[in-house]
Amino acid sequence: MVDVSDASTKLHGNSVQKGLNKMSKFDRIYLSPPHMSGKEINYVKDAFDSNWIAPMGPNLTAFENRLCEIVNAPYAVALTSGTAALHLALLTNGVGPGDEVFVSDLTFCASVNPIIYLGAKPVFVDSERVSWNMDPELLEEALKMRSKQGKLPKALILVHLYGQCADMENIERICDQYGIILIEDAAEALGANYKGRPPGTFGQAGIFSFNGNKIITTSGGGMLVSEDEGIVEHVRKLSTQARDNFPYYEHSEIGYNYRMSNVIAGIGIGQLEVLEDRVAARRYNAEQYKSVLGHLPGIEMMPEASWGRHNRWLSVITIDPKKFGADRESVRLRLEAENIESRPVWKPMHMQPIYSKYESIGGDVAEFLFEYGLCLPSGSNLTDADLQRISVIIEDCYIGKTLLAKPELARL
Repeated sequence: MVDVSDASTKLHGNSVQKGLNKMSKFDRIYLSPPHMSGKEINYVKDAFDSNWIAPMGPNLTAFENRLCEIVNAPYAVALTSGTAALHLALLTNGVGPGDEVFVSDLTFCASVNPIIYLGAKPVFVDSERVSWNMDPELLEEALKMRSKQGKLPKALILVHLYGQCADMENIERICDQYGIILIEDAAEALGANYKGRPPGTFGQAGIFSFNGNKIITTSGGGMLVSEDEGIVEHVRKLSTQARDNFPYYEHSEIGYNYRMSNVIAGIGIGQLEVLEDRVAARRYNAEQYKSVLGHLPGIEMMPEASWGRHNRWLSVITIDPKKFGADRESVRLRLEAENIESRPVWKPMHMQPIYSKYESIGGDVAEFLFEYGLCLPSGSNLTDADLQRISVIIEDCYIGKTLLAKPELARL
């Protein structure tokens, strides 16, 4: 008797190699490409026609105001990236050299790098399985212990992973109890909600990203929102080289060149007009994947927590190789051989070489999701034919189908 998983690995390894040796006849399907509506060009043209090419102008103001309306935030400032927004959110909340900042372990490095920019120290907190976001129980245990030691962190960066809100009620309560500054990294979560309330509006500041792969894009850009007008105005000043209010150039603090341009903001206005359409399309993708792949042994979709709407920025599955017969990497390579981009779940921050010296709390859940998780193509411009093609390829990796097609394997 031969181990079925070994047979599967050989079969899929051979098919992947054959696939890599020939060009797919299909156009490439990307993980999360930009999706323009056609409305954006009108606002960009307005910027050119009015000669508002400089960083500030009417498009920029309109973009900030429109996002405020959508997420129900009173104040916002548009910046060059979500990373810039996070950097200034920490800075204006007093984070500096030597401070500790708790941050989600399962995330992209952009959630952590701004902590290092400021000379502070990240401490990574593991996920829970309900939403894959920061575990409130682990957080509370860690803060309780640190409180006794008199070494509470200065702030917490909470990431809303892959478009799903974290358990805000508990995390906000814990931060309030211990006096921890809460900053929400909602870069992936525009269009999601927690009990009807948009992410980014619970903490002292929230940030969004409009990078080329996000649910809406300005090609590159970000936004900081807050209920605190002072924070937003300070960020606005810092983002334009921190020029003081004089007719000449005077500077009393270090500033940054982080302001979004009026031209780019025009793209953002047009994209916001179709935000709900984009969320609906991505949620549709996830439902289609679930309907086709959900019955296969070993395949599970990223769950949607009961407390809100997941925007399904990315459709993510986990693959149990013992039940499915092929591991995550075999499936990824098979898709790549067919000119389809997929990607492993974020590699946890505590596993990153650059962050290995920093403390982590837990880590087993994040490590599990990295080992078994695969992000599938999720663009809002995917067609039904695209979704079917992707699903059929993944389904074809299932060892049960291989055994049915090659009954001689079952007799080995």
